[in-house]
Amino acid sequence: MEYVFNLTQVAEWEATVAGRKAVQMTITCCIRYVLDPYKRNAFEAYAKNWLAIIPACGGELVGYFMPHEGTDNIALALISFDSLASYERYRAKLKADERGAANFCFAQSERFILGEERTFLRKVEA
Repeated sequence: MEYVFNLTQVAEWEATVAGRKAVQMTITCCIRYVLDPYKRNAFEAYAKNWLAIIPACGGELVGYFMPHEGTDNIALALISFDSLASYERYRAKLKADERGAANFCFAQSERFILGEERTFLRKVEA
């Protein structure tokens, strides 16, 4: 039998196993893009499109960051959420958003993104 869990269920399970209440914390999704260096302008247009779409879908956009000096094919995006549950709601809204779908299609048709990695981070607190 195969089980499928979403990120919220995993967080709740981890909290239960640890014998404590689920604690809500801010998480930041760091997206690392590997770009075609000859199509950076197309990626920048793609990134600019997200500046309005992401907040409309519930993400707190920290920003998109383009290569400036050094490596010319790596870009980053940072998007924060109140919780993993907030991230899941955001993903659902994003999938249903017409502008988001159009931007994903733009990236696929122009092929300026060669690779993409997502890492979820938490802020180190004192």
